[in-house]
Amino acid sequence: MDPERFRKLQDARGPFASVYFDDSHDTHDAEAQLELKARAVIEELGRHGADMAVLDAVGNAITDLRAPIGRSGRAVVAGADGVLLNEHLTTPIAETIVRVSKLPYLLPLVRYAFDHPDYVLVEVDHTGADITTHINGALHTETVDGGGHPVHHAAGAETAGYGDPQLRSDEAARKNVRAVADRVAELADGKAVGVIFVVGEVRSRSDLLAELPERLRGRAVRLKVGARHSGHDDNEVQRAIGNEYGKRRLKAIDDAAQRFAAEIGRQSGLAAEGLGAVCSALRQGAVETLIVGDVGDATVVADAGLTTVAPNADVLSEQGAAPDRTLRADEALPVFAISVGASLMHAEDRLNPADGIAALLRYAPTLH
Repeated sequence: MDPERFRKLQDARGPFASVYFDDSHDTHDAEAQLELKARAVIEELGRHGADMAVLDAVGNAITDLRAPIGRSGRAVVAGADGVLLNEHLTTPIAETIVRVSKLPYLLPLVRYAFDHPDYVLVEVDHTGADITTHINGALHTETVDGGGHPVHHAAGAETAGYGDPQLRSDEAARKNVRAVADRVAELADGKAVGVIFVVGEVRSRSDLLAELPERLRGRAVRLKVGARHSGHDDNEVQRAIGNEYGKRRLKAIDDAAQRFAAEIGRQSGLAAEGLGAVCSALRQGAVETLIVGDVGDATVVADAGLTTVAPNADVLSEQGAAPDRTLRADEALPVFAISVGASLMHAEDRLNPADGIAALLRYAPTLH
């Protein structure tokens, strides 16, 4: 997961309340259930020592967010200055998690968040397309009509050769698809658009892909959810998009696990595992990707300014820093990784590193 997603947390003031729970909206009494869950979460936060401002902020965040469709989880992270994150998760949380601590707890978000990069969705046919962009979390929809008419062949023959209605309709369809391709290129070029999703009947999709510039074809993904105006609903499209990103996420984890195993095997110094080695790499800013598995209740030690971290006070002192704070490793290490621009990844069941923590490195650091 891109560290920029959590950049707003860098300057936020604690203590932090981190809440994860099941907010599925698939029963007739879902709203009443959500109110009960919100009340239980607030009571638990109160028992953990959260102040009234945080309790109010979290309570409002839980009830204010638009209800999901079907099964869903929820993440709410708040600090002294209010709510910092409030979003749905890809899957319900099995057990409610409530924490109040010096640092935000981000691992469930890393594992279950909708990590959708910017994309373009094109619902195309031979008359034009409806194009939706997802840029920086904002959706915008427009319709492209290439102006080519008619696009449907005549039921019977009229004239042959010059003026043939079938030729006219074919050229009109090509004109419309070219207009769509040109607009998609305008929207995708120069922006961090990772994927172009294409919806439509088979020929329309194929014709659009053929008209797209070669530099964009590799980003195109065909979604088989029906033709434009065929009656498929937006939820079906969003599920298909979510499934595609889910596949890409698992592939990224597999690729990271393979790279980690290779680097460890060749002893290149470009991978680290265990609290000691990972803390050392974080101190030197060498971590490219932090991979977190089951670290249990392990702790690390940091200085007063949270500028350096070590597995214990002795190691921190050896680095010339005064041990000031003992922190949960599952909270501290992701936050330190974000501070050095490292991406975050959950190990899932693909990797089982020592101490439940590993990292892929930008360069081989000097190990202490």
